[in-house]
Amino acid sequence: MKPRVGLIGLGLMGAPMGANLLKAGFPLTVWNRTAEKAQKLAAQGASVAKSPQDAASQADVLFTIVSDPPALEEVLWGNQGALAGLKKGSVLIDSSTVSPALARRVSKACADQSVDFLDAPVTGGTWGAEKGELIFMVGGKKEVLDRVEPILQAVGKRFFLLGPNGAGQTVKLAMNLILALEVEALAEGLELVTSSGVEPAKLIEVLQSSMGRAAVLDVKAPFMLKRDFTPSFPLRLMLKDIRLAMELAKENGIELPAGAAAYHAYSAVKAAAKSDVDYAAIASYWKKN
Repeated sequence: MKPRVGLIGLGLMGAPMGANLLKAGFPLTVWNRTAEKAQKLAAQGASVAKSPQDAASQADVLFTIVSDPPALEEVLWGNQGALAGLKKGSVLIDSSTVSPALARRVSKACADQSVDFLDAPVTGGTWGAEKGELIFMVGGKKEVLDRVEPILQAVGKRFFLLGPNGAGQTVKLAMNLILALEVEALAEGLELVTSSGVEPAKLIEVLQSSMGRAAVLDVKAPFMLKRDFTPSFPLRLMLKDIRLAMELAKENGIELPAGAAAYHAYSAVKAAAKSDVDYAAIASYWKKN
């Protein structure tokens, strides 16, 4: 019999993860702050929990994937929080993007209840979540990762064990900072050629044949050229991740000058946006709407 899985958080990433867990035959219990988001998975066979605690109490392995540190703290420690429902010997996998310090705090709380914990943020975008091809950056013990890998294989394709609890979040913040800088650099290059009277698509054509080519630019460039900023990775979340990276740098006593500049630029775009947009909307920095 397959272990029962719980899933808290049914946003852009969580909902397709839940669908893939069901397709793989795992019994699934879900919970989301906005209850109606659970109905599509319920129609596919998932049970809907009454609270995070209820979801945790039914799970052998519980995933959490929520928007930010306050949201994670609320679903774990808040009223009818998940930590109160976790069973001895179960596993909590947090795939949110939060601070390494919070991951270590969750790890201690789990250890106090004889629960295993992995901080396992993901990358791969909504398309990766839908295809079951997410990449997991894992902090924790190898034996725990080995136990849950059959479940992770339903939603992901690669699982990097990076160190003790907190290591997964550290690498995720560093990687998202790099992605933010790459996309901002592309936006600046596009604006430079456009303002000089050259078609921006010409820059992309050359870039794709050069050392400057990067997968994230291949994905984001078409949307930037069309000015289609429908959120795949919302700007508000990228801005949160840059902020967390800057806070981690401060804790470590180092400066991130490019990171600081990126935070300023993305903040300006978010302040000007009239809706939820993708972080590729950095291309609109020069055209405040």
